[in-house]
Amino acid sequence: MPTPNTIPPILDSRKLLTFVTLARLESFTRTAGEMAITQSAVSHAIKALEREVGCRLFDRRGRRAALTPAGEQLLAHAHRILTEMQSAYASLEALVK
Repeated sequence: MPTPNTIPPILDSRKLLTFVTLARLESFTRTAGEMAITQSAVSHAIKALEREVGCRLFDRRGRRAALTPAGEQLLAHAHRILTEMQSAYASLEALVK
């Protein structure tokens, strides 16, 4: 829990999108393919996100990536955050047209 004078970490939208995609596909390789990035980039994004939130989000079991309880909790938030970001973008885009 941040102290009153500290700013909590900001969740990066690209990392959240990678997280949500990996949660859905359960595969680093398939996630990389769908997002058109390298498998290494997926791994780095997830490791960075895990460092930022301070816990493991996935159990790596062979070729499968399964959400931990913390990952399950973050997934619900991530869906809402990404939906809100898309909504904000769409509303701003409508102003420009």
